[in-house]
Amino acid sequence: MSYTSWFQSHGKKHKEIVNKLSHLSNNELIEYFQFENMQKKEPNFCPLYKENKKCHDIEELNCYLCACPNFRFDDNGFKKEKNRTLFSYCDIDSKDGTQYKSDNAIHQNCIGCFIPHSKSYIKKYFSKNWFKIMDNVAVCYDD
Repeated sequence: MSYTSWFQSHGKKHKEIVNKLSHLSNNELIEYFQFENMQKKEPNFCPLYKENKKCHDIEELNCYLCACPNFRFDDNGFKKEKNRTLFSYCDIDSKDGTQYKSDNAIHQNCIGCFIPHSKSYIKKYFSKNWFKIMDNVAVCYDD
């Protein structure tokens, strides 16, 4: 699956949940997206829910910003580095992120970074429109 197809699909799922919960306050909506609640009430939101796995090993995982506003991707690649194409990177160069490098590709690995999964971060950048928060993520995407 390409970054773009995941991005579009995920944004659509996020919007459906937010629309369904339009009666909730912003804080209640953020609470709803706690991993344990989402796993029970929205099992199709994330394939990891069915496996009882978290994408990040933190106790208080909030899934409202599944994907990070600091992530950048281009399915066509940004540039070549020693026969490898850079497809994604962290715009803030988080010290907790790494890069996965194969023979021909470089992808950002965010598994060690928890920045977008805390309630305080979500509240700081909150919008009910996930695509608005993620506005700069998809370099090649037209909404």
